[in-house]
Amino acid sequence: MHWLALPDPSTDSLPAFRDPADAASWLAALAGTPADEALIALREQIAALDCAGFAAPQTVVLLNLLRSAMVPLQAAHAASYTRQPLPLAPAEEKSFTTAHTAWTQLGIAYLRVVPNCTPANKALPLLRAASAFRLAQYCHFLAARTCPPLLDQLLVNVLATAAANDVLHKAVIDPDYPRQGKGSIGGQVAWAFVLRAIDPYHLTATQLRIANSACGRWRELVSIKSGAVDWQKSYVVDLSALIGHVLPAGSPCWLDIRGVARKIGKRIDALKAGESPEALNMGRELSAAAAIRLLVDLEQHLHPTETAVPGSAHAIELEFGSEKAYAVLANRPLNVTSNEDFESRSQIYRRMELLGFERIAPLPTAVKKRLAVPGERWVIAQGTVTRAAQTETTRLRSPCLVAAVVKNLPKLGTLTSLRCADDGTMTGHLTWYGGTIEAGSLKRLAPLGDKLVRVPVFLLKRHGQVSVILPPDSGTRLGVGLDLTETSIAQVIPVEVLERGTDFVHYACQSK
Repeated sequence: MHWLALPDPSTDSLPAFRDPADAASWLAALAGTPADEALIALREQIAALDCAGFAAPQTVVLLNLLRSAMVPLQAAHAASYTRQPLPLAPAEEKSFTTAHTAWTQLGIAYLRVVPNCTPANKALPLLRAASAFRLAQYCHFLAARTCPPLLDQLLVNVLATAAANDVLHKAVIDPDYPRQGKGSIGGQVAWAFVLRAIDPYHLTATQLRIANSACGRWRELVSIKSGAVDWQKSYVVDLSALIGHVLPAGSPCWLDIRGVARKIGKRIDALKAGESPEALNMGRELSAAAAIRLLVDLEQHLHPTETAVPGSAHAIELEFGSEKAYAVLANRPLNVTSNEDFESRSQIYRRMELLGFERIAPLPTAVKKRLAVPGERWVIAQGTVTRAAQTETTRLRSPCLVAAVVKNLPKLGTLTSLRCADDGTMTGHLTWYGGTIEAGSLKRLAPLGDKLVRVPVFLLKRHGQVSVILPPDSGTRLGVGLDLTETSIAQVIPVEVLERGTDFVHYACQSK
């Protein structure tokens, strides 16, 4: 397929209606249908209109009615597949597929009628196509699914077609999204590509929603350029590098995002001056400190960077979760799961209860050989890790805590930017914590069923700063001291949340 060629129509079915009145009756009958079924029915009618051969104005009017029915379904329906553990469960996969194929099909149907529209009427279907492809892409980001090259092709097609027809910056009001105000085709495409440039996969669901909203508000600040740009002297996005495909000659290929960077800087200054995130349209979920960290992170992702030179790939065994991470770093299990070493550990726990504090020395068996901790085999190259599709596997959600033995040394880190391809292959970014890391536990035991268990804690010391990593259900509160065992510091006071993952929280601390 040529880069700018549209996929062939996907159905021979006839539409269930030919005019707005019949379409309204059909949509009324669809009301109350479950979201999945409603979207499937809408997608089928979109595909039928795409190849019905109606006049362009008639097709656009009917597509507009179907689109208006799809918009309110999007937010509620997306919750079923947003940031679920990967790979998606069958029901989640079905919901995701239904959503992104419906938006993709809608965009293609709009785009196909553009050549048959009069010059004055080409802007509307192009704008609707850009919006539909952006939403299809956003479905992939929500589901942590790798975007297919088709969406890149379609977005570039809209961009090139709008530029060729001199309607790239024509402002149009979208009645289905009144809060977006007037917007252009270029703004919708810029929204899609700027969101992609910040690596949306590394964001949590809340952060992704906030970032997507910000990109939408600032979309018209992006300048789209066709000529050569000195990317080292400004904030720009090279579309060819971003999508991994050389664009056709003469196509718009650069996004100047200095206006977006300035907005981010002003938001950071306002937050530091005491403004609340809610007042800055960033919602209520994040604290001011967390909002600043998010904005700084987004700004850093918009910096132009050199393309990394691929390194050699090699296998690595990753252990997930705090209990396994403790076992890797301490070279012994955290909690007794069998009778092995039960007597010696029981004595240690009794001493802990009597004396109130004890740094547990490694058990005799731990110094003889490294404890075998069940893990998963991944392949790593330049910080990117990949796991081939497996029939039976654990489901993962990032950011998550990981540990591994690298060159005979235990390491603790995080797996971020996790995404899944259509074939089940998973990819993510692995980052190791630096400095000194000590594996210990909280002095207080935690109830688990009818037993008391130890709660793992990781003490990090770097550049004179102290921090701890704990499970999210550890009951830790800012400003309340934590008594630790097995670590060089006996007590710390968490003062700020530095990171919040799916299975860990990283706190900056003061030590006593």
